[in-house]
Amino acid sequence: MPVYEYYCEPCDGIFELVRTMREADEPGSCPLCDEDAQRVMPSTFNAFIMRGGFPRKIPDKGTYWHMGKEVSQLSRGGDPYTHPEIEAKKGNQTPPVSKQDFVDTVDKRREERRAKRERRRAELENKWHWKDKRGELVKRKGFRKS
Repeated sequence: MPVYEYYCEPCDGIFELVRTMREADEPGSCPLCDEDAQRVMPSTFNAFIMRGGFPRKIPDKGTYWHMGKEVSQLSRGGDPYTHPEIEAKKGNQTPPVSKQDFVDTVDKRREERRAKRERRRAELENKWHWKDKRGELVKRKGFRKS
């Protein structure tokens, strides 16, 4: 439905109403003072067209916008935060990693995780959780300290 603007003389204000075209010429009720207001010509005008299911402002250059940058076509799947056209303009910012450097990095991370797992396992083995009926400390699995 169209949006129409109305001018209220007692309030000296302009307000908008969404109405059918049949009701457009009838006076509108002011939201502040509930007086009848007459329709006026709109103070602003926005025009747009639909292209590819998206609203486009007129004039339309035939380009799209992705994350604030102008691109010539929509992104076709993949990561929603990257666009192939923008990435191609950036170029490779990080130098390619050699195979041996990659293997070394993976091995280093694997050893770090293994060491962290061993430290955690040792902490849990030395940790006593509660006392039984006799007041002796009991480990997590319910065995008494010997």
